[in-house]
Amino acid sequence: MRASPGLEPREANHQPLTPVTFLRRAAASHPDKLAVIDGYERLTYREFEAFARRMADMLVSAGAISGDIVSVLAPSSAVMLAAHFAVPLAGAALNTINTRLNAADIAYILGHAESRLLIADAAFHEPVSRALELLQTPCTVIWLNAERLPPNAAPGASFQALMEAAEPATRHRIHDEWQPICVNYTSGTTGAPKGVVYHHRGAFLNSIGNVLALSFRADSVYLWIVPMFHCNGWMHTWAVTAAAGTHICLDRVDPGEILQSLVEHRVTHMACAPVVLFMLINHPDFAKLDGSIRVKIATGGAAPTANLIAALERAGFELIHLYGLTESYGPATLCATPSDMSDAPAEVKAQRLARQGLPHTLASEIRVVDADNREVPWDGTAVGEIQLAGNTLMAGYYRDDAATEAAFAGGWFHTGDLAVRHANGQVEIRDRAKDIIISGGENIASLEIESVLQSHPAVLFAAVVPMPDEKWGEVPCAFIELKSGAPPPADEELTAFCRERLAHFKVPRRFVYQPVPKTGSGKIQKFLLRAQLRV
Repeated sequence: MRASPGLEPREANHQPLTPVTFLRRAAASHPDKLAVIDGYERLTYREFEAFARRMADMLVSAGAISGDIVSVLAPSSAVMLAAHFAVPLAGAALNTINTRLNAADIAYILGHAESRLLIADAAFHEPVSRALELLQTPCTVIWLNAERLPPNAAPGASFQALMEAAEPATRHRIHDEWQPICVNYTSGTTGAPKGVVYHHRGAFLNSIGNVLALSFRADSVYLWIVPMFHCNGWMHTWAVTAAAGTHICLDRVDPGEILQSLVEHRVTHMACAPVVLFMLINHPDFAKLDGSIRVKIATGGAAPTANLIAALERAGFELIHLYGLTESYGPATLCATPSDMSDAPAEVKAQRLARQGLPHTLASEIRVVDADNREVPWDGTAVGEIQLAGNTLMAGYYRDDAATEAAFAGGWFHTGDLAVRHANGQVEIRDRAKDIIISGGENIASLEIESVLQSHPAVLFAAVVPMPDEKWGEVPCAFIELKSGAPPPADEELTAFCRERLAHFKVPRRFVYQPVPKTGSGKIQKFLLRAQLRV
């Protein structure tokens, strides 16, 4: 077809893709629908949109200009949710900060991001005040719940007072879909945290992919367990809003409160790390669930065990196993139980759900390649690195061109995750490249050992890391978090339990009983465990 000037894009038929438009549409089509429940606060979509637009005006009045980064340090709440719309509406990029970080980490992020404004909840006044003392560049603090601040807190403006003086913004300041919408900092487990830059286009596409993959609808009720600061809540901040579903905000992970909310609000969807699910099924109130509520749960980070699947199914829960990284806007692949396996034993379902599955709807292409960059056979045996390509990958690392180029070398994003590919194309992770244990020349996947240990009736969670060994170079060491009230099994018992299910060289040589350290999003901090063994 010949090019024609009349077919060029124009303002009326070509506008930048952005998830910010989801809120405007939800407010127009479902104005009186309950949008957010945050404690005693309830907002309809009409009210929530007005709140977000007023917040955008407040940010501009406070000094935010197009291209700025606005940081937020707060629990999952109506304000945190509104920030996902208000900050981009103001033309700035959102930076949500992990609420479990210390002052030095907060200062590093604020300084590296060059944040102009920080919205911080008064509950975090101590690390924030100390971080501002460490910071070399100016950053204005806007305090949430300022009335709760002690006299020695860092000076700043009151969020509530500024909001009372604000007017709803009438137009958004988004002119390019490649414009940054947010900067999310990685956990920093292998060095300084990296600032992962998302663009509006990728956030729009991944959010719609979540709507399709998880079947969000206007009657969906989403319980916030995965923190909104973690990959923007796996994009569910925008996805649930796109469907005009109801957000139920929880400011902490408390299994009793989660179980109460499930029943009280008739929750239909939630997402969390596997450790939270283990906490739920071992809580005394879990047995009270009678299957009358049906909840679709998205989880990722570790393969669900047969015991976990069986317990959740009895309560009326359906599991979807997700895989992704901060750099892929969260979910990049998904695996659900096939319809023809609905009546299969839990052990069979667990074997299938252990896989990370196929590309997430509207997400990335995926391949698994060997050291020579050739795709491995689809035989479920050959191990290679997962690489991604597509529209839902980061723009790059903020102020780190070298790391960006290395991550995208060869036209694919390098995940560092090692996996096999099955005959039907499904991917199954064997381990992180840095977590593979090499014992006597043999590669041992820590995930395989962890899955076995977590099937033991006394084990809540397990993390396996390499331990130096004079003869073999390194051997597996298992850190084990026990279920509430469970006594530590004898080492001989766990050794025998593992030997029945694993090759002998894969059996841990040492068992350590202690809480397993995790990030605020539930990710295991194995670098701390490795450091503990080096002491």
